[in-house]
Amino acid sequence: MEINSLRPLTGEGRKLFIETYGCQMNAGDSEIVVSIMQENGYRYTESIDEADIILINTCSIRDNAEQRIWGRLSAMRQLKKRKPGLIVGIIGCMAERLKEQLIEPHTGVDIVAGPDSYRSLPELVRTAEGGDKGINVELSKEETYAEIAPVRLDKNGVSAYIAIMRGCNNYCAYCVVPYTRGIERSRDPQTIVNEARTLFENGYREVTLLGQNVNSYKCGEVGFPELMEMVAQVSPLLRVRFATSHPKDISDSLLEVMARYDNICKAIHLPAQSGSNEMLKKMNRKYTREWYLERVAAIRRYMPDCAITTDLIAGFCGETLEDHQQTLSLMQEVGYASAFMFKYSERPGTFSARHYPDDIADEEKTRRLNEIIALQNSLSVVSNEAEVGLVREILVEGTSKRSEEQLCGRTSQNKMVVFDRGDHKAGDYVTVKITGCSSATLFGEEIK
Repeated sequence: MEINSLRPLTGEGRKLFIETYGCQMNAGDSEIVVSIMQENGYRYTESIDEADIILINTCSIRDNAEQRIWGRLSAMRQLKKRKPGLIVGIIGCMAERLKEQLIEPHTGVDIVAGPDSYRSLPELVRTAEGGDKGINVELSKEETYAEIAPVRLDKNGVSAYIAIMRGCNNYCAYCVVPYTRGIERSRDPQTIVNEARTLFENGYREVTLLGQNVNSYKCGEVGFPELMEMVAQVSPLLRVRFATSHPKDISDSLLEVMARYDNICKAIHLPAQSGSNEMLKKMNRKYTREWYLERVAAIRRYMPDCAITTDLIAGFCGETLEDHQQTLSLMQEVGYASAFMFKYSERPGTFSARHYPDDIADEEKTRRLNEIIALQNSLSVVSNEAEVGLVREILVEGTSKRSEEQLCGRTSQNKMVVFDRGDHKAGDYVTVKITGCSSATLFGEEIK
């Protein structure tokens, strides 16, 4: 079957351009938005100059993410001067957090829509076209967009996202997500399985199940382990990944399912945030260092070759040098394959912003972050060097940036491999022997 039935429609219609910032959930949400707008006569364009409406799907997780959006709005105001009638909308988490502030006259914004308000976008556009501001930031306890078939915007036709739940109930002290995305609610499992099957029938060979805490999924009697098994059974040729998991819900039953199915990828993103029990308690992470390490040990027992990645915060409120050292020691003990690493960024309205002083100087946050980055770079090299000599099955994603004569694709462990093209194409599975590496990439040779 040709890879086209899930792609954006072409032809006549007003043109929609969408920019997406932030997490994988936002990328998935943008595909839902395009689907909704398409049903209302809009046609997606990759050229901002063609657009009649521009939607910016935003992130509020850190201050610099929001500053990027303010910078983009400055550019949008210039576009609007050149193209009278252009509609500009802010959607997603920043829309939810700032609400009416975004439609003040100086912003140039015509529409503000929160993550649970995308069904109302056509109406909000009509309001804006009539000369008024369109705003809907109402959070929902039920909205999952379950029956909306996303329009796939990926480039390769190989990998796709499936949002299985929305929202977050954890209220980590530093995090704005529960306030911008609402409470947890899970999709009906059959709609998820059907979406995965449709993707597979249209040529896709990998799905990533998404949620703010994806392994907290629960719909009736179906929990996350059961859902993973249901999706894995769509086809042994369909790889299944997930992001992002919460350490408190990494259960043995999930690990058993992952170990049982070859097509469930052996990679777990397990955000630690800190290696210090004092910081973890202050962050309201709901686990201790000891609990976290026990879960890592369980992962290793069930899947010795599973790659573990993480998120880490440098310079959280009150973090001492000893707390920081404990984060470094946790990194060494686990041996992460890779990590997302950030300086603490105070977010208005969160528990920590309301109750804890942001008392680590920025230069000290930077120094600690640089130590974390340097250590992770060395750990990533060690992790990749351990792959040299191993034989891995690669799912080809496309042509390598290095050379038109080479392809790139990922192992089950989510490591990127570059190898000679041969007669393969995107979507093929290729058995490769790993022959070398850098800190970010593996190099291999096909085994014929």
